[in-house]
Amino acid sequence: MNKTMRKLTLLPLAALFAALIALAPAARAQSASFIVSQHGKPVGTASFTFTATPHGYASTSLVSVKMQGLDYSLSKTERLSAANHLRHVQLSAIVNGSAVNVTAEPDPKSEPAQTLLTTSANGRVSTTRLASHPAAVFLPDFDPGAYETLLALGVARNSRDLWAIIPKKAGSVAPIQLATYADEQGTLDGNPIVVHHLIATLAGAPTDLFSGPENQLLQAELPQQGFALVRNGFVLTPPAKSGAPPAQ
Repeated sequence: MNKTMRKLTLLPLAALFAALIALAPAARAQSASFIVSQHGKPVGTASFTFTATPHGYASTSLVSVKMQGLDYSLSKTERLSAANHLRHVQLSAIVNGSAVNVTAEPDPKSEPAQTLLTTSANGRVSTTRLASHPAAVFLPDFDPGAYETLLALGVARNSRDLWAIIPKKAGSVAPIQLATYADEQGTLDGNPIVVHHLIATLAGAPTDLFSGPENQLLQAELPQQGFALVRNGFVLTPPAKSGAPPAQ
């Protein structure tokens, strides 16, 4: 093959690969809204938006819960790499009238790698250094965007070596065990849909996660007593009996 023909052959392939790389982040661009309920009674709303950027994703989560004993609102903006690794997060929340602001980002100069968590609450500012893990999810209460990121990391890492950054008090980091259970059924906007069932266990507390064929979050049964996030338009068909992990 002469040099001219080689160029003619390689250029279309190069263009194809470039197009695929450019489109990869865009495939994640999406948004969804959820009802927050306790024991089946709506008590709030939640939503997330993921947008592709040249270097990964920008995401926003909004949560509002108003009920007896809990008045909770949250706004979170986050930057993630193309592999869903945390680059920066800013959280603002009001819990029963008390404001809390949290930022987190990896410290590129630390050895071993660390994540800096800065918390401002009750007129005080504190900074905590946490062990850094590539597959770490910043996990505030009632945040559907965090669970969406966890599902993506679970697929990419075969449900292994997953961690949570918990922005409570001074902040902490803890491992997440993610187990896959038998598929279930449901409907989304009235159409039948296969539902994947996973259980994420953090500090001994399980969270049931239900996702669709495209790995999109449909429902989360939260560790807080009786709370759930349910995607607008989604109905889970109750299983005849509780699921069990598939045979190894």
